[in-house]
Amino acid sequence: MWRILDTDAIKPWRYKYWIFPRDPHFAEKAGPILDLYAGRWQGQCLGPKDHVLSADEKTSIQARIRCHPSLPPAPGRPADIENEYERGGALPYLAAWDVRRGDVIGRCEPTTGMVPFGRLVHQVLAEEPYRSSERLFWIVDHGSSHRGAAARKRLCKVDSRIILVHTPVHASGLNQVEIYFSIIQRKVLTPNDFADLEAIRLRLAWYEELSNQSPTPFQWKFDRTKLTALLAKIEARQIALADARLTCLEEAA
Repeated sequence: MWRILDTDAIKPWRYKYWIFPRDPHFAEKAGPILDLYAGRWQGQCLGPKDHVLSADEKTSIQARIRCHPSLPPAPGRPADIENEYERGGALPYLAAWDVRRGDVIGRCEPTTGMVPFGRLVHQVLAEEPYRSSERLFWIVDHGSSHRGAAARKRLCKVDSRIILVHTPVHASGLNQVEIYFSIIQRKVLTPNDFADLEAIRLRLAWYEELSNQSPTPFQWKFDRTKLTALLAKIEARQIALADARLTCLEEAA
């Protein structure tokens, strides 16, 4: 049956998500972030005491208590995980990824918000080399914990060395900590089989410690040149879609 369906010219069961940048200043906001990843800020190279941190929250990590005990893997047999579970609560994981060094500093909190995020900031400031840094660049999205000019002023009062840099709207792909979150989702949280929230905290802390034993920065290759090419491609796509809609309206009329 699938071979027959695969020969059809139109395959309605296949689809692809897309979203156009909605921030009118997308390039102006994305450019400085790409510069920081390349080791520059406002046309100048970053110094040895400048540090770039990509921070965010991974929300609603659930403790799914399986109705029957799981069986560990064995030679020639994968692990057996019970499909039914009871909900044991959820918590967020807040993390700051050091873009240049490849270290990560994280913590679990009962909820998200300005106060929990502030505790992450203080946790970072208490550790070296950040305690002795000259500038601390924090790359964040527009979540309520660190949104807008108010967050910029608030963090500047905490420590004048902090420079908050916001990503454009709908640009989580520019935030490197999201890559780290995708890694822990695959390696730490899947399959979701935790007895309680404390088990989640311990598992995340253990992996964080293991990761920091051999820190490795991500090999970031998306720069301003590729950003310009991508935005030009998106603009061409917008024009093509607008023309297609106009054609459909004309044919319907």
